[in-house]
Amino acid sequence: MRHLTGSQIREDFLRFFEEKGHRRVHSSSLVPHNDPTLLFANAGMNQFKDVFLGAEQRAYVRATTSQKCVRAGGKHNDLENVGFTRRHHTFFEMLGNFSFGDYFKQDAIAYAWELLTSPDWFGIDKDRLYVTIFEGDAQTPRDDEAEQFWLAAGVPKNRIYELGAKDNFWQMGETGPCGPCSEIYFDLGLEASETGEDKPFGEDDQRYMEIWNLVFMQFDRQVSAGGEVELLPLPKPSIDTGMGLERIACVLQGKLSNYQSDLFVPLIAKAIELTGFQALTAEEGAVVDMKGAASLRIIADHARAATFLIADGVNPANEGRGYVLRKILRRGIRHGRLLGQEQPFMHQMVYAVRDEMQVAYPELVDVADRVAKTVLQEEQQFARTLQLGLVRMTNEVLQDGAQAFSLYETFGMPLDFMTDAARDAGVAFDMVGFERAKEEEQARARSSWKGGSQKTASPVYRELGKTEFLGYGGLRADDAVVLALVKNGEGVNVLMPGDEGEVVLNRTSFYADSGGQVGDTGWLYPTDHTGALADVHGCTKPVQGVFAHKVTVRRAIAVGDVLDAVVDGAERAATIRNHTGTHLLQAALREVLGTHVKQAGSLNNRSRLRFDFSHFTQVADEELQDVEDIINREVMGNTKVETFVDVPIDVAVNEFKATALFGEKYGDKVRVVKIGDFSTELCGGIHTTATGEIGLIKLTGESSVSSGIRRLEAVTGTGSLAEFRRDFDLAKVAGSLIGGSSEYPAVALQAKLNAQEEELKKLRRELDQARMKSASAASENAAESAIEVKGVKVLAQKVSGLDRNQMRSLADTLRSRLGSGVVVLGAATEDGKVALIAAVTKDLVGKVQAGKIVGALAAKVGGKGGGRPDLAEAGGTDPSQLDAALAAAAATVGDLIG
Repeated sequence: MRHLTGSQIREDFLRFFEEKGHRRVHSSSLVPHNDPTLLFANAGMNQFKDVFLGAEQRAYVRATTSQKCVRAGGKHNDLENVGFTRRHHTFFEMLGNFSFGDYFKQDAIAYAWELLTSPDWFGIDKDRLYVTIFEGDAQTPRDDEAEQFWLAAGVPKNRIYELGAKDNFWQMGETGPCGPCSEIYFDLGLEASETGEDKPFGEDDQRYMEIWNLVFMQFDRQVSAGGEVELLPLPKPSIDTGMGLERIACVLQGKLSNYQSDLFVPLIAKAIELTGFQALTAEEGAVVDMKGAASLRIIADHARAATFLIADGVNPANEGRGYVLRKILRRGIRHGRLLGQEQPFMHQMVYAVRDEMQVAYPELVDVADRVAKTVLQEEQQFARTLQLGLVRMTNEVLQDGAQAFSLYETFGMPLDFMTDAARDAGVAFDMVGFERAKEEEQARARSSWKGGSQKTASPVYRELGKTEFLGYGGLRADDAVVLALVKNGEGVNVLMPGDEGEVVLNRTSFYADSGGQVGDTGWLYPTDHTGALADVHGCTKPVQGVFAHKVTVRRAIAVGDVLDAVVDGAERAATIRNHTGTHLLQAALREVLGTHVKQAGSLNNRSRLRFDFSHFTQVADEELQDVEDIINREVMGNTKVETFVDVPIDVAVNEFKATALFGEKYGDKVRVVKIGDFSTELCGGIHTTATGEIGLIKLTGESSVSSGIRRLEAVTGTGSLAEFRRDFDLAKVAGSLIGGSSEYPAVALQAKLNAQEEELKKLRRELDQARMKSASAASENAAESAIEVKGVKVLAQKVSGLDRNQMRSLADTLRSRLGSGVVVLGAATEDGKVALIAAVTKDLVGKVQAGKIVGALAAKVGGKGGGRPDLAEAGGTDPSQLDAALAAAAATVGDLIG
């Protein structure tokens, strides 16, 4: 068996299949392109899904990849196991080879066996390998074919095992491509055994490790309206295989755990350095501390996942993909804290990941600084959030599993931290309630990512030829033939007047929704143009290369009709002004803010442009003005917009230095749009012929979309004119308010408003001081009203006109006047609710605690609350019970003293 590094294994795998006629295809983004059924890319076949479904065709029928994958949310969620097992990861690489209707089982099996066992390749001992086949069931026969091909490849009969559908039958979804599969296992040896016993294959999951899965897609699974399942033979059976790089590295490097391979050892070493954890090793005569070792593995794994997710455009957030990333990061940070590191460290792990992975993923070099900055921001925010969580961690919360889980989920409060706090406080932690709340949240997370089960492309579209797109050259496509008509999702022969549906033509001038540019609108005419046949409201591509025109029919249209397609020229002109403006905007942002700016989404329609991009802080007004100046300088320069078609992707990126759009899927040949020396991008959209056609670009808004993502909005052409007219009208109003003439009315108005605001602040301060003075005067003799209960003075008082800060200040004053005792203040707030505050002098907190007092009283006014033993707050919803609650304060204190 050859000893190979992880990088050598990846390269040898890809090179082997290249020599077998496969196209080497770069890993797709971890964010699936236009697939709502997936949270993240989790298998090598994801980027070829539309090819298998028949919705897309490639220029090749054999492919091989090393695909970035993440399994940390939705259906495939390994997060909680990572670090505590030998093989679970959030991020991993899936090596795969694919056949799209070309070769099938015989070749796939022969290739796999050759790569694994040939001394020229991996050279694995055949006696340590086992294979499995599908045993068959009521619907599908036993996979005798696969067994015969394994025998022919040289696998002994006694090393071929048959398993059921759970392990050896794969399907893409409820419907669509599916088929049996064969798995290849490696025997790690007796020392890897779970129990130390010499158990046979199939009875020890730790010893016998699956390293490769060969999927034979040979059926199309269909489900009738009555729920009956039918497996129809696919006209072109296909191959999809997957082998985890981390697992095969473990095998070829003679290790028992993936984390002992060279893919992880340098990262774990860096984690030890950054956390300061004193790891004990076998070489030093001691066994590694297992809890510490798990934390180090978690940090190494999570650093890889976070680095690649952020590099692919995901940012920490409170929902969706960003929420999963946030959980991964905070789990890594939390385990750093368990190792004793309280300061930010995870962002430095990004550079270690870059150093280990940059050969295979050179894009990490350019984005590492941006990724590290994003991680550092999350570390700093998590520290603040954790501090907020500590304030909320009362005994009552610890005894309520649902509330404790909320602390765990919302503030990242570690479970062991809460259980230790409960033990120290002498209260029982509600683990049952915590686990129940956790299961409910996991169920919600799974259901939120079921997606719309993507089905095989409808035969209405799938069986059509491609539409010839003529829109780059003009607004009109004459003599177009109606290939198909669709109404309510079903193919029809005729669309009648008043019908809404879709028209597929053999040629069209209509651009279809893509790359942020909305589809064209316009009309379909008979060839004599005696009145429109239909109004076109937009255009999409339900299947690659097939253009579907969304129409409202005026005159009957039938399949086979010949007609003319005419785009609304004014609508397109407005749209492409905004699209070309977007290209200028991205280039200007990179010039002003830095090259970390990457597109994270866009929209270009007739009325405006919207551009989302990676940036960490609000864009300052001065920076926005610089951006606006730069893009309009390019507009006034009337620079020619050049388009280069069928450019090889490597030439476009390396020679043209073209910027790729985030989330867009590119082929081997691309279209490059170049605006002088200012902007070069990969883009399939339609643009102005020169920048002067844009007219003028006016920025209209800047805002936050999510953590690390900002949004700019702008208008061009007549939209800019309308914006300037509005600004002029505002300037006239400003002038009338400030009186006289001013060269800069906005500045003068702002100065006037600032002065008025300062005057208001002054008046508010004087009012607050008057209220406090009045409240303090009214309470001068309040201490004499205190009631003594079991040797403790209790003062309960209703106040008005004070905010919470003022109530806290008054409570502190009254507590000082009592010397020793309890103060309870209550107020009906302006929004129709109740505010309560309890304060206990330091000498009494051992007898009675403010949090328990205020919690009991809050229940009487329809609320809850808590806080420190000496000072606590609560809220309520029923002001009518405030007097009764305050009257019960003394008795409540007495009950708590016991």
